[in-house]
Amino acid sequence: MTPSATRPTGQRLSTLGTALRSALPPALLPPAGTPRGLAAAAPLALDSAYAERAEPHLLWPDKLGQALFNHGVYPLWRRLWPERLRVARLARVARAAAAHEAVLRDADTAALDARQRAVRAALRRSGLGGAALAETLALLREQAWRTLGQRPYDVQLMGATALLQGRLAEMATGEGKSLTAALAAAAAALAGLPVHVVTVSDYLASRDAEAYASLYTALGLRVASVVQGQPPAERRAAYQADIVYCSNKELAFDYLRDRVALSSGGGRIPMAVAQLAGQVAPTPLLLRGLHFVLVDEADSVFIDEARTPLILSAEHGDADAQAQATRCATALALAAQLEPERHWRGFEAERRVLLLPGGEARLAVLCAAEPQDDPVWLSARGRRELLQQALVAVLYYHLDQHYLVSDGKVVIVDESTGRVMPDRAWEAGLHQMIEIKEGCTPTPRRVTLARITYQRLFRRALLLAGMTGTAREVADELWQVYRLPIVTVPMHRPPQRVVGPPRLLRDAAAKWQVVAERAQALALGQGRPVLIGTRSVEASEQISQVLSERGLVHALLNARQDADEAAVIALAGQPGRITVATNMAGRGTDIGLGKGVAARGGLHVILTECHASARIDRQLFGRGARQGDPGSAEMILAADDELLRAHAGALVQHVLTAWPEGPPRWAIHGAIALAQAVAGWREARQRRATLRQDVRMDRLFAFTGTAE
Repeated sequence: MTPSATRPTGQRLSTLGTALRSALPPALLPPAGTPRGLAAAAPLALDSAYAERAEPHLLWPDKLGQALFNHGVYPLWRRLWPERLRVARLARVARAAAAHEAVLRDADTAALDARQRAVRAALRRSGLGGAALAETLALLREQAWRTLGQRPYDVQLMGATALLQGRLAEMATGEGKSLTAALAAAAAALAGLPVHVVTVSDYLASRDAEAYASLYTALGLRVASVVQGQPPAERRAAYQADIVYCSNKELAFDYLRDRVALSSGGGRIPMAVAQLAGQVAPTPLLLRGLHFVLVDEADSVFIDEARTPLILSAEHGDADAQAQATRCATALALAAQLEPERHWRGFEAERRVLLLPGGEARLAVLCAAEPQDDPVWLSARGRRELLQQALVAVLYYHLDQHYLVSDGKVVIVDESTGRVMPDRAWEAGLHQMIEIKEGCTPTPRRVTLARITYQRLFRRALLLAGMTGTAREVADELWQVYRLPIVTVPMHRPPQRVVGPPRLLRDAAAKWQVVAERAQALALGQGRPVLIGTRSVEASEQISQVLSERGLVHALLNARQDADEAAVIALAGQPGRITVATNMAGRGTDIGLGKGVAARGGLHVILTECHASARIDRQLFGRGARQGDPGSAEMILAADDELLRAHAGALVQHVLTAWPEGPPRWAIHGAIALAQAVAGWREARQRRATLRQDVRMDRLFAFTGTAE
């Protein structure tokens, strides 16, 4: 935070900025004397019509907190504030909203419209708080009932209140997060804030925009969605709506395109002057800025996808692509002639390879024996980096797990959600190396136009909020990086989930047989639906084959059938149905129980491989026993599962040896906890390194005059 952030408004904004600031609703303006912090005190970039929060300059308390976080000492002081007090404050708002229900319920359409106009005016005068917020939530509840046939629960009003306060609302699966987000978005839009509702896929963005269009229309608000493939003019028009649904990927890359346009069009001030004067801007922008950004599945976006930067790039050229292809093919051929531990050493947990001195000497001999036209092979550093990359591509990136081959192209699979990412590519030539490995035509090397991390993107929003079902494990990182405090919203009905003891088998083959036996006993013997969760496409197809060999009819959902996910998941709760699916994070479709299923015990969920974070395991378990329904869950694991083998291999083998008849629950949970702790620490370190690198690159680009 700069010292100017504490000065009066008129002293730290230009005349143009002051005019723009006066046009914003009070909800956007931080009150005088606000405490230090990224969300509260970072100066607003209001010297243009493109609203966003400036990059924070941390004072020594924030730097100390960052240092403590980086060294694993979490801010314990935030845990001292009782959670029940935060929840009680939200409950008071819900009770205040309930006091308006009787009047609104009996109002006709004309009276409701008049009340709506009065509420809109009150919000623009006083901001998102106090009595105006309570009446707004009551109005939204009534309009939701009349237009959607859904009357939001008190817990959904509490969740919407938390979002409008700039918090991350943790709501269990099946508690109606989509409607909660719609209530918060509508309230903010009524207050005059342009709203971005960020989802994890284009399908969810389109679905939710269409599902809640009638509610927004009744409130006099315009809603639109932005999806992949839309032309720029259509995107620009969509971003002019009061509420815009889009995926995190689309928002990020459109923001980067705007940064490139600002850089090439003369900067913010000429753009703002042209807009205020009613002239056409030199280069039309897509967004209006980052006013209120509401992120669904926030832990997936803020944490899981924050390990790599977002890079806007352009193709370098076909000639360069051909040279790159030859280089990669040579590297793969040379890598096959090197021996592990003699020439190189691999680190599976980090997906990294170290070329040993013997390997460098061997590589030099191989290159000398077969002279290469490419001068890179004459450079010790150049050939070392290429060989290491080739080994990484062969050893740690596997078909049907980390990527698919579709129509002759390598398509990345998101390890957190199980979805394909057709427009993503690994950087630094790794993608081309994998394409050559799979016999695909390599894509041309790309040149970077702009780059940014999710960390730096989302903390530029003037008001940031999020929601998810699993955030407790990463609460400290969310606060330290995004200044997002977490509040756990209570469930509408108490859960009835029964979690059975975990089982640990010696290998994957034994595991799949046990999983098939459990699915057969539950689905055929008891008539219960079974959901089998796997971590990769390959694993889902392995269990699918075992089920087929037993004659068990089942549905398969992985990255190959990603387009059918909603239909498959919607039927997963029918009696006796077996569904095999990769990680369920962010699927966005609830599993409703079929007739008579609740009386038989509900949906049974089988987790067949732990993920690097316990959050994702809880997301899968959360697909059953939703909204007070009965249900059960269990873990069936193997000692050669990737996570256990890479991060706790010695401990797992000791556990199996010590208890040949079957390890006890506490021993299995201990091995899982160790593996997930090590994996979580490594991933957090990677995210911090990515953020630091992004800051350094931003300073370099600023020095050279390049965009973000």
